[in-house]
Amino acid sequence: MTKDTKSPRKKILFTIGSPNQTSQMHQIASHLADYDCFFTQIYSKHPVVKAAVRMGVLDTTILAGEFRRRGDAYLEKHRLRNDYAREIYHNNYDLTVLCSDLLVTKELRKGKTVWVQEGMTDPITSWGKWTRRLGLPGYWAANTAFNGSGNICDIYCAASPGYREQFGQLGTDVDKIVVTGIPNYDNAAALLNNDFPYSGYVMVATSDNREVNNTFEKEDRPAFIRRCVRIAAGRPLLFKLHPNEKKERAIEEIRQWAPSAAIYTEGNTEQMIANCDELITQYSTVVYIGIALGKKVHSYFDVDQLRKLAPIQNGGTSAARIADLCRRYIEFEGPKDEFLRIVRTATNTISLHERERADHYHYSNQEGVFPSA
Repeated sequence: MTKDTKSPRKKILFTIGSPNQTSQMHQIASHLADYDCFFTQIYSKHPVVKAAVRMGVLDTTILAGEFRRRGDAYLEKHRLRNDYAREIYHNNYDLTVLCSDLLVTKELRKGKTVWVQEGMTDPITSWGKWTRRLGLPGYWAANTAFNGSGNICDIYCAASPGYREQFGQLGTDVDKIVVTGIPNYDNAAALLNNDFPYSGYVMVATSDNREVNNTFEKEDRPAFIRRCVRIAAGRPLLFKLHPNEKKERAIEEIRQWAPSAAIYTEGNTEQMIANCDELITQYSTVVYIGIALGKKVHSYFDVDQLRKLAPIQNGGTSAARIADLCRRYIEFEGPKDEFLRIVRTATNTISLHERERADHYHYSNQEGVFPSA
């Protein structure tokens, strides 16, 4: 009888958080079927943090609450293996793919790690500046301002050259950062073919600032709604609420200050943006869809800076590219610096070329037409 010498399949752990982060990780994992893939909500082993999770103190963060419930439901729906906090399967992982580097346990740092950008990072608040001055961990900023800037992971996958520069300026070694594009924001042109029944409106994509903001900076939602009405200037107005918002409160406010506006609490936000004439956002990554499609956009961020940061448009291949990077890294047996040198030379050259292609594919605001390839 011949002994089976086939090596066991290597294992990859994906951390998840928001619905967007979870979807992105699933897309990347779908290209790694030759490995055993497992998933876990972002977690901490620190006894104080674990106690806070149990008591519900962190229910507005991706560690717990609605984010955790949605994440678990998504994994169950798609029959993905949930190894929460590595306490279910107790695996040792050959690679961990992280959606956040704000909180990475020591056990995960021991192995190979790849960080994947989710989307836009939050603004650096006054409290965030104090966090930096005091040398505190990035999560003390109480938002995502420093996600991608911890210099903790081995490799960082960025949405664009602009974000590569930003993460480098905030603390991550630029030699670790590879411009891959990011799933969900790399193929805006495909959204033009959709079945959303309306068009020709001014769209407002709200943010969940009040629900997750622990930095004592207030939002004047009535003033924001009144500003949206002024921008619309009599044109139809459509509000798409953030999934994490307190919907009843938000709807009541809109009904008071913009009574004729259409309000959606569910539905495909990106398709709604594809059909709008103008897009108003607060701190939402979906502004990049509007930018990629040449829409006139409004944001609490500087729009010119957002154009520099906008994710590259590569025809929806980011998940496959990140998966290929993961595959090569998990199999690479040489020094990490040598792997980074090889990958960085090849991938960043491709990314710069694709940035040029992305600029070509943007809508022309003057002509209102989609250029041919």
